Amino acid sequence: MIQFLRNIRDRFIRLIDWFYFPFLHFLPREIYRYAVTGGLNTLFDLLLYFLIYRFVLDKQIVDLGFVAISPHIAAFLIVFPITFLSGFLLAKYVTFNASELRGRIQLFRYGLTVSGAIFLNYFFLKLFVEYFGWYATFSKGITTVIVVIYSYIAQRYFSFKTAGLEISGKSAE
Repeated sequence: MIQFLRNIRDRFIRLIDWFYFPFLHFLPREIYRYAVTGGLNTLFDLLLYFLIYRFVLDKQIVDLGFVAISPHIAAFLIVFPITFLSGFLLAKYVTFNASELRGRIQLFRYGLTVSGAIFLNYFFLKLFVEYFGWYATFSKGITTVIVVIYSYIAQRYFSFKTAGLEISGKSAE
């Protein structure tokens, strides 16, 4: 089973790297992989958010008896654990696979950085939807751009830190 998963990972990396040539001269491979895997995970997140907000929750408040949750926040809370796991796995095994930190340390640090992302998601969704009156899916898209910038910096220099990190953003190979 482990060999099967490694084969899938290796094929996925080869597929991603096959499209790397146009970016070769101005974008380090690790940043390119982060952009691709992060982009895929973001699209996955937006698609799930839209489907759950629109069709599962039907844009209705979720009343749990002891608390009522607005549909845009409930959709985020449902989608989050799924994209947390997919994001961690992509970061660990595809993007930042040169990190020498132990997996549990990476997961803990990833959890810390994602905690910051949760706060930013919550804050900006509340701000954009409830105070600015913007559509929830549009607000989620704008929020995602802000969170992606934060997440890259936190993951690159904290969660998946590598030894010999150069200022240029290239890891020692």
